Amino acid sequence: MRKIFFWGMVTIAFIIVVIPLLTLFLIDFDLSKVEIENMGKTINVFNHQTKQLMEMDLEAYIRGVVAAEMPASFELEALKAQAVAARTYAYKRLMEPDATIKQFHPQAHVVTNAAICQAWTSEKALKEKWGFWDYRKYKKKINEAVEETKGEILVYDNKIIDPVYHASCGGGKTEDSGDVWKYNFPYLKSVQCITHEDKHFNDTKTIPIKNIDVALGTNLQAIPVSKLKGNSNEYIQILETTKTGRIKNIMIGGQKLSGTEVRAKLGLKSTWFTWQINKDSITFITRGYGHGVGMCQYGANAFAREGKTYDQILKHYYQGVKIVKIK
Repeated sequence: MRKIFFWGMVTIAFIIVVIPLLTLFLIDFDLSKVEIENMGKTINVFNHQTKQLMEMDLEAYIRGVVAAEMPASFELEALKAQAVAARTYAYKRLMEPDATIKQFHPQAHVVTNAAICQAWTSEKALKEKWGFWDYRKYKKKINEAVEETKGEILVYDNKIIDPVYHASCGGGKTEDSGDVWKYNFPYLKSVQCITHEDKHFNDTKTIPIKNIDVALGTNLQAIPVSKLKGNSNEYIQILETTKTGRIKNIMIGGQKLSGTEVRAKLGLKSTWFTWQINKDSITFITRGYGHGVGMCQYGANAFAREGKTYDQILKHYYQGVKIVKIK
């Protein structure tokens, strides 16, 4: 009886532990076949966390950018679109150095600080982020996206573009670059995005009025709440919106501010927002995430789910561009 019990437990342990491990080994063996082939073109990456300058192969760098900038669970064609956009940005920095980046290190072409440049993640960080079971699966997928678009960049009129992108346009339209920044680029025009609802579709953030005054240099605390309430009053007024409905200019407490200023200073997800006045705070309701210009990442994934290829996705968000290979 004891022998039967013993071998029964061994069998159960084999089924629960050994078979999954053997399966994982076989899967791991298969995943190792997909590797990124080096181009022989290097890029100097300043790691703002370790304060070190890293010389990397361009394609290996792009893999770390794609993994940091877009969820690995996204469709392969969306990841490929991201790879081309990321490579275009990196190659432009190789050809046209950025003075802001040079402040970090005189030999740096890019920096891993997402507020200044593209985000980038190391292999070690990815293992911690994805965990033991997902790391190999996601690594293979991102390697495919980078390898299958190897050397490809975006140009407009034979010049490398600024391939800006954002997380979510809110399921509406992307923005004209001229409505957000000083310059209006012909390839960064407002386009209709595919209908998509994501985790950034609606977001709320409640901020104490005293904190808003500090951030914006206003004095809303001195105004009675009864006069502040409602979306139409003399103290908080929308002066101008973009063609897509995002706030371009707004008057707050007698100060004229751009929507991008308010978004940055208050840490809002987008300039597409409304607000609700509370007793001693204001709740901002935003739609989408990011500046809204260029490629919408969640939109790209939705297009990919509908069968669009990465080049179709890129040419939709970046009007009039061509995909060429780095010589």
